[in-house]
Amino acid sequence: MCYSAQIRADYRTYVRLFGAHISIKEFFNTFFKRGQDSTLKIPKAMEAAFDDPRTPEEQEIKALIDQYKLDQATKCEQELFKQRKRLVDAERKLQVKETKAAANDQRIATNKISQAKGKLEDLRRKELLDRDSRIFPGNYAPVMVMQDGEKVVLPMRYQCRPQGMPISFDKDFPGTYNARRDNLERFWKGQFGYSHGIMIVDTFYENVNRHKMEHRELRENEEVENVVLKFDPSPAQQMLVACLWSRWTAPGQPELLSFAAITDEPPEEVAAAGHDRCIIPIRRENVDAWLNPDPKNLAALYAILDDRERPYYEHRLAA
Repeated sequence: MCYSAQIRADYRTYVRLFGAHISIKEFFNTFFKRGQDSTLKIPKAMEAAFDDPRTPEEQEIKALIDQYKLDQATKCEQELFKQRKRLVDAERKLQVKETKAAANDQRIATNKISQAKGKLEDLRRKELLDRDSRIFPGNYAPVMVMQDGEKVVLPMRYQCRPQGMPISFDKDFPGTYNARRDNLERFWKGQFGYSHGIMIVDTFYENVNRHKMEHRELRENEEVENVVLKFDPSPAQQMLVACLWSRWTAPGQPELLSFAAITDEPPEEVAAAGHDRCIIPIRRENVDAWLNPDPKNLAALYAILDDRERPYYEHRLAA
């Protein structure tokens, strides 16, 4: 499973490498929907692509981003005021008498103040950090597809909800941010051979069990411990990760663009690190064929997945 990935969140990377263009309408719709639903997660680096708008349409998107940041900053400031008052009240009570309730309020208020300050700093920060390009399941990312014979970059959620599935599908099948290669003609038959995409990835992260990473059995009375490993391709490169995607629609519901990264059996070094799946970076010369699939020739698509880039994946514990 590709639990998390460091991506190229600026759509201009796709424009530069492949001559693609973006769907301004879909980017506008995505940022507009986030203004109505703050649970919609968009990486800061994806926003930054519109910091210097060059067209009236990009200016409209920039205005949506600025308004969202302003709204979020206002909420953070309100939360700070609320929690600072809570902290002062708790500390006043503790000076009189030590109580569990007051100590609990002090701890919670201190944590929430720290969280609110951190969020405010992120909202106001201009320089980009590596984490600003990192996505997790449920986050949005730019994905390149083929539409009407042209390469187009669309903003999509990293967890695919195939057309025809109910909204509850997201909770019932939380792992659909990845599409197993051995299940492409069953679970993913509506997308494999029909709607293919490419996501540009620099590095990826996986959850593994510590004892597997250390090549040993669990010790007596030892509980399973999860660790996160960062896998970097060597030599360093932009990996063109094979994806499937769907345009989900339903009466009375907002449209959803979503995708899944295809995974396969891992190379030896990933398996040795304790993980059992790996994303598939396809070769650049196969991009056009991948984005123009023929559902009557699935063998050709499997051949593209087999003829993949094969970097050596160096790993280390994620910070």
